[in-house]
Amino acid sequence: MGGESNYEIHQNAYIKLILHALKHKTSSVNGVLLGRISGNGDNVEIVESVPLFHSQIGLLLPLEISLMMIEEYYADKGLSIVGYFHANERSDDFEVGNVAKNIGDHIYKYFPQAALLLLDNKKLEALLKEGKDRSPVVQLYTKESSRSWKLAGADASGSLKIKEPSANIVLLDYFSSGKWKDIVDFDDHLDDITKDWLNPELFK
Repeated sequence: MGGESNYEIHQNAYIKLILHALKHKTSSVNGVLLGRISGNGDNVEIVESVPLFHSQIGLLLPLEISLMMIEEYYADKGLSIVGYFHANERSDDFEVGNVAKNIGDHIYKYFPQAALLLLDNKKLEALLKEGKDRSPVVQLYTKESSRSWKLAGADASGSLKIKEPSANIVLLDYFSSGKWKDIVDFDDHLDDITKDWLNPELFK
């Protein structure tokens, strides 16, 4: 495959990740991507996402518990963990840090076409102000053909697109209506198990 996978993320999976970051603007947040290989094996379809943490972001035990529960739930739906999402604490920080690399590496062991999505705060801020851009407000990093995570497109390999072209318009609507306040992540669930990490009410 040589680093040439293309990635497509479904609208709801994408929106959930961005709303999670908007809810916890002053913290690092993360999440996992669920999906499957499609086409002739060169395409990774990201169907779902699960917001993970906003406070216990580097702790191993909560991470292991959450990944186990997520894998178990989505296996029945034919989906597996295909990547990782990270938003840095500082809006001017565009580096893939050690926590993101370590969790990305863990997923890569089981899924070599793993995607690592890093929130692009500049693009997100511009979208919230101007509302024009239709491209994803995340950067795609992959590791397929190298030993380290590389920004996709830097060497003409890999690309990320949103399945539904109007996703950013829907995202802006959810932002302005305060939907981001409703996002539940695993931190919330571990504090209060009545809070559902699947966020079933979010898109109703």
